[in-house]
Amino acid sequence: MDTDTSTTAGADLGPGTGPAEPGPVDLGPVCRATARVAAGIPDELLDGPTPCPAYTVRGMLAHLAGLTIAFRDAAGKKSGPTTDTAPEPGSVPELAEGWRALLPRQLDELAEAWRDPAAWEGATRVGGVDLPGGVAGVVALDEVLVHGWDLARATGQGYEADEAGLWAAYGMLAAPRPAEGIFAPPVAVPQDAPLLDRVIGLSGRRPDWRPGE
Repeated sequence: MDTDTSTTAGADLGPGTGPAEPGPVDLGPVCRATARVAAGIPDELLDGPTPCPAYTVRGMLAHLAGLTIAFRDAAGKKSGPTTDTAPEPGSVPELAEGWRALLPRQLDELAEAWRDPAAWEGATRVGGVDLPGGVAGVVALDEVLVHGWDLARATGQGYEADEAGLWAAYGMLAAPRPAEGIFAPPVAVPQDAPLLDRVIGLSGRRPDWRPGE
């Protein structure tokens, strides 16, 4: 990894480049990219590590499945257990049987829910937290993107995210952090690194992570 310790936050990206103004973003490309990665995971790697130390591949898949439901329902402004329940610290969900069929469908439903312009307006609730609709939509995109990358790195696959999705995630992660402990501290990444690497660094992960490191 390059030893340049400069970070991307606050960088001068030049005219005509950089995150778009906040607003609706199509989650479809990121959801499809993550679904492709999930489909390529062999059973023998399910208990392997991921860049997120709290989760094995199996646990990350279960976490991803749960958040697709929570953020799908948040798009519809639904109130109930899927949006009102805060995650228990340190808990790792169980991966459902039939996840190979369920997860792609849930990712499709998530993307479709956020194609409704009304999802991005007003306020909603997810994980027991009230959020503006537009913020919740970008958080959903970022979660699917970063955890899709987690799974890809953990299982030796590539991850191809669309540029609009990457800029949306970058804009959220590069913004001033509202409170300590919500996000992991950013990892320094050279300013000329690929945009995906810069997003991953801002999420607190090393872009060059490999299993066993």
